[in-house]
Amino acid sequence: MRLNGKVALVTGANSGIGQAIAQRFAAEGAHVAVNYLAGGSRDEAAKATVASLATEGIGAPADVSKRTDVEAMINSILEKFGKIDIVVNNAGVEVKKPFVDITDEDWQFVIGVNLTGAFVVAQTVVRQMLKQGNGGKVINISSVHEDVPFPGYAPYCTSKGGMRMLMRNMALELASVGINVNNIAPGAIATPINQAVLNDPVASANAISEIPWGRFGKPADVASVAVFLASDEAGYVTGSTYYVDGGLVQQVTKY
Repeated sequence: MRLNGKVALVTGANSGIGQAIAQRFAAEGAHVAVNYLAGGSRDEAAKATVASLATEGIGAPADVSKRTDVEAMINSILEKFGKIDIVVNNAGVEVKKPFVDITDEDWQFVIGVNLTGAFVVAQTVVRQMLKQGNGGKVINISSVHEDVPFPGYAPYCTSKGGMRMLMRNMALELASVGINVNNIAPGAIATPINQAVLNDPVASANAISEIPWGRFGKPADVASVAVFLASDEAGYVTGSTYYVDGGLVQQVTKY
Protein backbone atom coordinates (compact mmCIF):
# COMPACT_ATOMS: atom_id res chain seq x y z
CA MET A 1 0.00 0.00 0.00
CA ARG A 2 1.59 3.19 -1.24
CA LEU A 3 0.18 5.55 1.41
CA ASN A 4 0.31 3.28 4.45
CA GLY A 5 0.27 5.30 7.67
CA LYS A 6 -0.08 8.67 5.95
CA VAL A 7 -2.72 11.24 6.92
CA ALA A 8 -4.48 13.10 4.12
CA LEU A 9 -6.97 15.94 3.94
CA VAL A 10 -9.19 16.02 0.87
CA THR A 11 -11.44 19.06 0.47
CA GLY A 12 -14.86 18.76 -1.12
CA ALA A 13 -14.68 15.00 -0.57
CA ASN A 14 -18.34 14.19 0.02
CA SER A 15 -18.99 13.50 -3.67
CA GLY A 16 -17.47 13.22 -7.14
CA ILE A 17 -13.73 13.48 -7.64
CA GLY A 18 -12.98 14.30 -4.01
CA GLN A 19 -14.89 11.26 -2.79
CA ALA A 20 -13.06 8.99 -5.25
CA ILE A 21 -9.69 10.35 -4.11
CA ALA A 22 -10.57 9.89 -0.44
CA GLN A 23 -11.64 6.30 -1.04
CA ARG A 24 -8.57 5.50 -3.13
CA PHE A 25 -6.20 7.04 -0.58
CA ALA A 26 -7.79 4.94 2.15
CA ALA A 27 -7.49 1.81 -0.01
CA GLU A 28 -3.78 2.61 -0.22
CA GLY A 29 -3.49 2.79 3.58
CA ALA A 30 -3.97 6.50 4.38
CA HIS A 31 -6.19 7.92 7.08
CA VAL A 32 -8.39 10.52 5.39
CA ALA A 33 -10.11 13.66 6.63
CA VAL A 34 -13.18 14.17 4.46
CA ASN A 35 -13.83 17.89 4.15
CA TYR A 36 -17.26 19.19 3.15
CA LEU A 37 -19.41 22.28 3.53
CA ALA A 38 -21.78 21.46 6.37
CA GLY A 39 -25.53 21.52 5.82
CA GLY A 40 -28.39 19.57 4.32
CA SER A 41 -27.71 16.43 2.35
CA ARG A 42 -23.96 17.15 2.39
CA ASP A 43 -23.77 16.04 6.01
CA GLU A 44 -25.17 12.60 5.22
CA ALA A 45 -23.04 12.29 2.09
CA ALA A 46 -19.89 13.03 4.07
CA LYS A 47 -20.89 10.58 6.79
CA ALA A 48 -21.43 7.90 4.16
CA THR A 49 -18.07 8.67 2.55
CA VAL A 50 -16.24 8.32 5.86
CA ALA A 51 -18.05 5.03 6.53
CA SER A 52 -16.96 3.74 3.11
CA LEU A 53 -13.24 4.24 3.77
CA ALA A 54 -11.02 1.20 4.16
CA THR A 55 -9.14 2.90 7.00
CA GLU A 56 -10.16 5.10 9.90
CA GLY A 57 -11.23 8.53 8.68
CA ILE A 58 -13.06 11.56 9.98
CA GLY A 59 -15.49 14.13 8.69
CA ALA A 60 -13.94 17.59 8.54
CA PRO A 61 -16.61 20.26 7.93
CA ALA A 62 -15.36 23.70 6.93
CA ASP A 63 -15.96 26.51 4.48
CA VAL A 64 -12.54 26.54 2.80
CA SER A 65 -12.89 30.20 1.86
CA LYS A 66 -12.85 31.15 5.58
CA ARG A 67 -9.53 30.99 7.39
CA THR A 68 -11.10 30.51 10.82
CA ASP A 69 -13.00 27.48 9.53
CA VAL A 70 -9.87 26.05 7.95
CA GLU A 71 -7.75 26.52 11.05
CA ALA A 72 -10.38 24.83 13.21
CA MET A 73 -10.57 21.95 10.72
CA ILE A 74 -6.80 21.45 10.72
CA ASN A 75 -6.75 21.46 14.51
CA SER A 76 -9.42 18.75 14.60
CA ILE A 77 -7.37 16.58 12.23
CA LEU A 78 -4.25 17.05 14.36
CA GLU A 79 -6.18 16.16 17.50
CA LYS A 80 -7.28 12.91 15.87
CA PHE A 81 -4.20 11.83 13.92
CA GLY A 82 -1.36 14.06 15.14
CA LYS A 83 -0.07 15.05 11.70
CA ILE A 84 -0.95 15.83 8.08
CA ASP A 85 1.17 14.42 5.26
CA ILE A 86 -0.98 15.09 2.20
CA VAL A 87 -3.51 17.74 1.23
CA VAL A 88 -5.73 17.70 -1.84
CA ASN A 89 -7.44 20.98 -2.75
CA ASN A 90 -10.49 19.66 -4.55
CA ALA A 91 -13.37 21.86 -3.34
CA GLY A 92 -14.74 23.85 -6.24
CA VAL A 93 -17.79 25.72 -7.53
CA GLU A 94 -18.82 27.37 -10.76
CA VAL A 95 -21.30 29.98 -11.96
CA LYS A 96 -22.44 30.01 -15.57
CA LYS A 97 -23.17 33.55 -16.81
CA PRO A 98 -22.16 35.83 -19.67
CA PHE A 99 -19.23 38.03 -18.69
CA VAL A 100 -21.35 41.21 -18.72
CA ASP A 101 -23.86 39.68 -16.28
CA ILE A 102 -21.44 38.43 -13.63
CA THR A 103 -22.05 40.13 -10.29
CA ASP A 104 -19.47 40.92 -7.65
CA GLU A 105 -21.12 38.26 -5.51
CA ASP A 106 -20.70 35.65 -8.29
CA TRP A 107 -17.05 36.57 -8.69
CA GLN A 108 -16.23 36.54 -5.00
CA PHE A 109 -18.06 33.23 -4.49
CA VAL A 110 -16.15 31.34 -7.17
CA ILE A 111 -12.75 32.94 -6.52
CA GLY A 112 -13.29 32.56 -2.79
CA VAL A 113 -13.85 28.80 -2.88
CA ASN A 114 -11.66 27.76 -5.80
CA LEU A 115 -8.60 29.99 -5.45
CA THR A 116 -8.64 31.64 -2.04
CA GLY A 117 -9.76 28.34 -0.54
CA ALA A 118 -6.86 26.48 -2.14
CA PHE A 119 -4.45 29.15 -0.89
CA VAL A 120 -5.75 29.19 2.68
CA VAL A 121 -5.92 25.41 3.01
CA ALA A 122 -2.50 24.87 1.47
CA GLN A 123 -0.85 27.60 3.53
CA THR A 124 -2.33 26.32 6.79
CA VAL A 125 -1.32 22.74 6.04
CA VAL A 126 2.15 23.68 4.80
CA ARG A 127 2.81 25.57 8.03
CA GLN A 128 2.02 22.34 9.88
CA MET A 129 4.21 20.32 7.52
CA LEU A 130 7.11 22.64 8.26
CA LYS A 131 6.64 22.02 11.98
CA GLN A 132 6.64 18.27 11.34
CA GLY A 133 9.85 18.54 9.31
CA ASN A 134 9.19 15.55 7.04
CA GLY A 135 8.11 17.26 3.84
CA GLY A 136 4.70 16.57 2.36
CA LYS A 137 2.48 16.57 -0.70
CA VAL A 138 0.17 19.32 -1.96
CA ILE A 139 -2.14 18.40 -4.84
CA ASN A 140 -4.56 20.86 -6.40
CA ILE A 141 -7.48 19.63 -8.49
CA SER A 142 -7.46 22.30 -11.13
CA SER A 143 -9.10 21.92 -14.56
CA VAL A 144 -8.25 21.93 -18.24
CA HIS A 145 -9.61 25.45 -17.96
CA GLU A 146 -6.45 26.59 -16.25
CA ASP A 147 -5.33 26.76 -19.91
CA VAL A 148 -8.42 26.51 -22.11
CA PRO A 149 -10.96 29.38 -22.20
CA PHE A 150 -14.59 28.48 -21.49
CA PRO A 151 -17.04 31.24 -22.50
CA GLY A 152 -19.70 31.76 -19.87
CA TYR A 153 -17.41 30.71 -17.03
CA ALA A 154 -14.99 33.63 -16.59
CA PRO A 155 -14.68 33.42 -12.77
CA TYR A 156 -14.12 29.66 -12.92
CA CYS A 157 -11.41 29.88 -15.58
CA THR A 158 -9.75 32.76 -13.74
CA SER A 159 -9.69 30.75 -10.51
CA LYS A 160 -8.14 27.75 -12.23
CA GLY A 161 -5.56 29.87 -14.05
CA GLY A 162 -4.65 31.41 -10.72
CA MET A 163 -4.35 27.95 -9.20
CA ARG A 164 -1.79 27.06 -11.87
CA MET A 165 0.49 29.96 -10.96
CA LEU A 166 -0.06 29.43 -7.23
CA MET A 167 1.11 25.83 -7.66
CA ARG A 168 4.18 26.85 -9.64
CA ASN A 169 5.26 29.45 -7.11
CA MET A 170 4.67 27.09 -4.19
CA ALA A 171 6.64 24.33 -5.90
CA LEU A 172 9.71 26.56 -6.20
CA GLU A 173 9.46 27.98 -2.71
CA LEU A 174 8.88 24.63 -0.99
CA ALA A 175 11.22 22.33 -2.91
CA SER A 176 14.06 22.95 -0.47
CA VAL A 177 11.94 21.63 2.42
CA GLY A 178 10.76 18.52 0.62
CA ILE A 179 7.18 19.54 -0.12
CA ASN A 180 5.98 18.53 -3.59
CA VAL A 181 3.28 20.68 -5.19
CA ASN A 182 1.41 19.67 -8.34
CA ASN A 183 -1.91 20.17 -10.12
CA ILE A 184 -4.24 17.64 -11.66
CA ALA A 185 -6.34 19.13 -14.46
CA PRO A 186 -9.42 17.01 -15.19
CA GLY A 187 -11.35 17.42 -18.39
CA ALA A 188 -14.96 16.30 -18.74
CA ILE A 189 -15.53 13.98 -15.79
CA ALA A 190 -18.81 12.25 -14.96
CA THR A 191 -19.60 13.90 -11.62
CA PRO A 192 -22.65 15.58 -10.08
CA ILE A 193 -21.45 19.03 -11.22
CA ASN A 194 -21.83 17.83 -14.84
CA GLN A 195 -25.12 15.99 -14.32
CA ALA A 196 -27.14 18.33 -16.54
CA VAL A 197 -24.85 17.59 -19.49
CA LEU A 198 -24.80 13.87 -18.75
CA ASN A 199 -28.62 13.82 -18.73
CA ASP A 200 -28.89 15.65 -22.06
CA PRO A 201 -28.15 13.29 -24.99
CA VAL A 202 -27.35 16.14 -27.38
CA ALA A 203 -25.12 18.04 -24.97
CA SER A 204 -23.42 14.84 -23.92
CA ALA A 205 -22.73 13.82 -27.54
CA ASN A 206 -21.35 17.30 -28.30
CA ALA A 207 -19.01 17.11 -25.32
CA ILE A 208 -17.79 13.63 -26.20
CA SER A 209 -17.14 14.72 -29.81
CA GLU A 210 -14.31 16.94 -28.50
CA ILE A 211 -12.67 14.14 -26.49
CA PRO A 212 -10.26 11.98 -28.52
CA TRP A 213 -10.68 9.11 -26.05
CA GLY A 214 -14.38 9.09 -26.87
CA ARG A 215 -15.91 9.14 -23.41
CA PHE A 216 -16.32 11.15 -20.24
CA GLY A 217 -13.69 10.51 -17.63
CA LYS A 218 -14.50 8.83 -14.34
CA PRO A 219 -13.59 10.12 -10.87
CA ALA A 220 -11.43 7.01 -10.49
CA ASP A 221 -9.30 8.20 -13.43
CA VAL A 222 -8.40 11.31 -11.46
CA ALA A 223 -7.92 9.39 -8.20
CA SER A 224 -5.33 7.14 -9.83
CA VAL A 225 -3.14 10.12 -10.70
CA ALA A 226 -3.68 11.63 -7.25
CA VAL A 227 -2.39 8.44 -5.58
CA PHE A 228 0.77 8.58 -7.66
CA LEU A 229 1.40 12.23 -6.81
CA ALA A 230 0.74 11.58 -3.12
CA SER A 231 3.13 8.63 -2.99
CA ASP A 232 6.89 8.35 -2.62
CA GLU A 233 7.00 7.32 -6.29
CA ALA A 234 6.48 10.99 -7.15
CA GLY A 235 9.29 12.22 -4.92
CA TYR A 236 11.05 13.99 -7.81
CA VAL A 237 7.86 15.44 -9.30
CA THR A 238 6.94 19.03 -8.52
CA GLY A 239 5.66 22.15 -10.27
CA SER A 240 3.68 20.29 -12.94
CA THR A 241 0.09 20.00 -14.14
CA TYR A 242 -1.13 16.52 -15.02
CA TYR A 243 -4.01 16.49 -17.50
CA VAL A 244 -6.63 13.78 -17.04
CA ASP A 245 -8.79 14.65 -20.01
CA GLY A 246 -8.74 11.92 -22.64
CA GLY A 247 -6.76 14.25 -24.92
CA LEU A 248 -9.28 17.11 -24.74
CA VAL A 249 -6.67 19.87 -24.38
CA GLN A 250 -4.75 18.65 -27.41
CA GLN A 251 -7.97 18.45 -29.43
CA VAL A 252 -9.21 21.94 -28.69
CA THR A 253 -5.81 23.59 -29.08
CA LYS A 254 -4.51 21.68 -32.13
CA TYR A 255 -5.33 24.49 -34.54
